[in-house]
Amino acid sequence: MLELLEQSHVSLSSVTEPSEARRIHVADSLTGLSLPEVKNANRALDLGAGGGFPGVPLALFLPGCDFTLVDSVGRKVEFMNEVISALGLENARAVKTRSEDWAGGEDRESYDLVTARAVAPLTVLAELASPLLKEGGHLVAWKGEPEPEEEALIADHSGKLAMEVVRRESVVPYPGSRERSLYVLTKTDPTPAGLPRRAGMARKRPLGRG
Repeated sequence: MLELLEQSHVSLSSVTEPSEARRIHVADSLTGLSLPEVKNANRALDLGAGGGFPGVPLALFLPGCDFTLVDSVGRKVEFMNEVISALGLENARAVKTRSEDWAGGEDRESYDLVTARAVAPLTVLAELASPLLKEGGHLVAWKGEPEPEEEALIADHSGKLAMEVVRRESVVPYPGSRERSLYVLTKTDPTPAGLPRRAGMARKRPLGRG
């Protein structure tokens, strides 16, 4: 995977040298395995999957979980499917779509896990994940720093999101790396009316920010 990342002409990451990417991308992705919500998932969707992190490494280590990697950029999806094929992963696929459109189809409320790494603020992720998750399912978001303001906004708009922040786990991906945060959110109720909003609205007009 890392060799393909280094060779790719698609703008996937500023870190492409294999040994560095192994620490920055792969080790960070695999911190999710410390969470039971990730380890015990049966059906997962990776939001804004980009270069395939964390979805591809997690799919490799969790062969019993079916992974759908979603991104709106066709070249990134082509790259991810190339990697999935090269690794022989039978439990992963990449799809070119917007998550809002995907949530409006037959896969609505069908996942027990949604993952997102370096994609958007926590409130945006909560809104995008809600219509994808089964009731009782989980969103796990990889964050460089805690987002206390976002936590408060989600609490204030829990009725509109049916999402609740359960906890924040501090992780150190590899010796000497800086501490990072894994947020775990739970889908508390059926998807509220009005979700998903039209594609792009969650980012353009986040809840609680005008």
